[in-house]
Amino acid sequence: MPVYLAHRLAEEAAVAEFLDSASSTPSALLIEGDAGIGKTTLWMAASDRARHRGFRVLTTRAAEAESVLAYTALTDLLAEVDPTTWADLPVPQQTAVDHILSRTADSAAATDQRAVAAAFLSIIERLSDDGPLLLAVDDLPWLDPSSAYVIAYTARRLTGPVGLIATIRTEAASGDAASWLQLPRPDAIRRITLRPLSARALHQVVSDNVDRPLSRAAFTRIHQVSGGNPFYAIELARAIDENADLELPSTLAELVRVRLSGLDAETYDALLAAAALATPTVERVLAASGTDRDRLIELLEAAEQQEIIAIEGHRIRFTHPLLAAGVYSDASPERRRAMHRRLADIVAEPELRARHLALAATTGDAETLRALDDAAASAHARGAPAAAAELLNHAITLGGDTPQRRILLATHTFDAGDPAQARKLLEQAIVDLEPGPLRAQARHSLAFVRFMNDGYLEGCQLLQRALDEDAPTGRLRVSILIALAYALYMTGHPEAAWRIGEEAVTHAEPLDDPGLLSQALGVRATLQFFGGGGMDEPGMQRALELEDHDAPIPTMLRPSVERALILACSGDLDASFDQLRAVERRCVERGEEGELIFVKFYVALNRIWRADFVEADRLAKDVTGLARQLGGEFPTMLSMLLKAWLAVYDGAEDDARLAIADAIDACKVSGTAWHEDQANTALGLLEVSLGNHQAAVNTLEPLMSRHSPSSTELSAAAYLPDAVEALIESGRVTEAERFIEDLERNGHRLDRAWMLAMGARCRALVEAARGDHKAAVATAQRAIEYHDRLQMRFERARTLLVLGTLQARLRQREASVTLQEALEAFERLGTPLWAARARAWLPGGAGAPRKRRELTAVELRVAELAASGMTNRDVAGALSLSAKTVEATLARAYRKLGIRSRAELGRVMASRTNQPNRG
Repeated sequence: MPVYLAHRLAEEAAVAEFLDSASSTPSALLIEGDAGIGKTTLWMAASDRARHRGFRVLTTRAAEAESVLAYTALTDLLAEVDPTTWADLPVPQQTAVDHILSRTADSAAATDQRAVAAAFLSIIERLSDDGPLLLAVDDLPWLDPSSAYVIAYTARRLTGPVGLIATIRTEAASGDAASWLQLPRPDAIRRITLRPLSARALHQVVSDNVDRPLSRAAFTRIHQVSGGNPFYAIELARAIDENADLELPSTLAELVRVRLSGLDAETYDALLAAAALATPTVERVLAASGTDRDRLIELLEAAEQQEIIAIEGHRIRFTHPLLAAGVYSDASPERRRAMHRRLADIVAEPELRARHLALAATTGDAETLRALDDAAASAHARGAPAAAAELLNHAITLGGDTPQRRILLATHTFDAGDPAQARKLLEQAIVDLEPGPLRAQARHSLAFVRFMNDGYLEGCQLLQRALDEDAPTGRLRVSILIALAYALYMTGHPEAAWRIGEEAVTHAEPLDDPGLLSQALGVRATLQFFGGGGMDEPGMQRALELEDHDAPIPTMLRPSVERALILACSGDLDASFDQLRAVERRCVERGEEGELIFVKFYVALNRIWRADFVEADRLAKDVTGLARQLGGEFPTMLSMLLKAWLAVYDGAEDDARLAIADAIDACKVSGTAWHEDQANTALGLLEVSLGNHQAAVNTLEPLMSRHSPSSTELSAAAYLPDAVEALIESGRVTEAERFIEDLERNGHRLDRAWMLAMGARCRALVEAARGDHKAAVATAQRAIEYHDRLQMRFERARTLLVLGTLQARLRQREASVTLQEALEAFERLGTPLWAARARAWLPGGAGAPRKRRELTAVELRVAELAASGMTNRDVAGALSLSAKTVEATLARAYRKLGIRSRAELGRVMASRTNQPNRG
């Protein structure tokens, strides 16, 4: 390490500790400090030490000028990686890497930054398989946004021996420049802040870098003025003479200005060109300077001798970022604009040319605005939405502020990961626009922003207003209709959704757009299925044939995904699982996190229906991790809903109730009625599992009130079996029968094994409630036969439990065998509440579970006082309890009694007078 690092023992130890950690697990070290404090020196020394320890080191040195060009840092990191490393990656990833590295001739092919990110992750994983790997980034805040996106994506998913070391210049009020950087373990990121050097260490650094001796007085002044900053001290030493009383620059910026003030105009112009270029080379500076090659080389060599720049091959690098910033900022605005005009004629990249034109202008002429628009389109095609957004911002700033540009800017901003800003832009565009197709487009775009982040209700309203007020036609109208149909179903309007889906197909048929027609056909077929109209096989098959798997459309609107969901609801969970897994793999290959969470949610739900709770729990954790990374209400809601379902099956009542309450709250915020119904279905199952049948009825009553006789598919009617059982156990057999008839009728009409099995099980319960146990046994046995066509092990075990209890009531010999089979199934699945119910019916068990659990002595006393008319505060005072304890105790009593109000409590407690507390 450099000599002065011997005086930074704490930092040296931190580097050693970081490399120890990174040799086995993902780790990061962020080196922070003021400009010139020595961050890059420590960074370089740490990189060298890593190489000596067997690390492969990939390096990039970010710079302000380079931050405008997409994937500059990523290109640096991959510069010395053998292209064969990604030659056999999935095609989307391979194509993405080749495209950003300009290795393919097909520059017109669009690149998705998510595919670039997935590819980079794959490359890093492969390299780390061969040994420890270090990603070294100097000046992290100046990473180009596209590279930052890719590095952030990769860092969150690292698993092997990979380290990331980066420098960050401390700036007043700049916030956390590395807030976007996260590792799988938060504690794996360590920060060190470089402090000023001691006088002794600073003296050594200055002596090593300045070729003339300094008096003690001069050095004392240098240490005093520099404050222990090595770069500042070296520059002061170069500026000072033997007159130690000479006034020295009091700031680094002032010192840099003094350092550059001696440059002649020709040299300054050459350095200004280098400072303004993203990747300065001798050739480009030569073209911009207007001088001959020999003279330019002479000028550059003089600047190199003064240690302002370093010439590395054909590239020019400033020895310190402050020098580049000083050259650029000290030039007059007129001089900078003139330089940018020259550079615009030199650079070939559309994005760079457009930026130079923008920086050369004070207002936007037609050529500049057109160049910025074209460059934004080019950046978007290269998978760099942040760069595209910046270019459009330039156009708007220069006077090209049109609604069209704002809508396009919002799209790029959303794709770059800033939905809040995208929403703001679209909302303003909608306010500014007159009714018409452009406003409809803005509303359509805003609806998807709302869908993905915080609200289906608002998105639904936006789409409806676009149709009603803006009268869009053609492809735009079809796109809006497709999105609206889906949103209406998710917000609890299935019949209206199907009508809109039908309209979408009608408008899509005349258009020459197979992909759009595929979406319309898929949505219509799906909504017809979920609404109880059966499977439109020809329509779905046509949708699948027309589907474009590479089109940038939401996964939820892909016919292949819709088909997989239909298979699950038809009872073929394994075929559905295989198809969803294929979609999941495509999402992973393309790095489509926002789409991946949607797919993983349904894969997890598939495993829950199949009662593979271990796999479902693993998938649910994946969804939770993705939700944290994505942010937004909708992803969070998906993770909470899965957690709620799994908690119910796990049987821990308090945990389950808390998880369900959180899920319901999240569903209400997102405005998705379908998901809220799923959460209430989970609560209904919990109540039935606990024997709280009246509470189950109360929970599921709103769903029953919206029941459509023809709509009994699993996705829409998963609550029905629990609702029917709860109604029967609550003495409302006649009400239960109408739901059973719907299940039976639709099951035969559509040949749905789930409906037939559930209908038969519930029919057996009705027959038993009416005293016909022999008929009930036969019906339950028929239900088991239907289960043989299903892959829903938990539901089969429940039906076995019903059959076993019916056989036990008739004292049939088969009862113990049936009940034992049910018990073993529940224990194997890990559903303790149901295992306990089965165990209770076996020899030595307690028999049928009580419909109501007994109140504890405290719960009974609190309930009695509350029923007498006392307030919670009064009860608390009478029993020497806190008001919160009384509230919690009453809540438990309400659950056990299957009630929800004080009025119900009064009636229940009155009926219990002089009766033993037997539930």
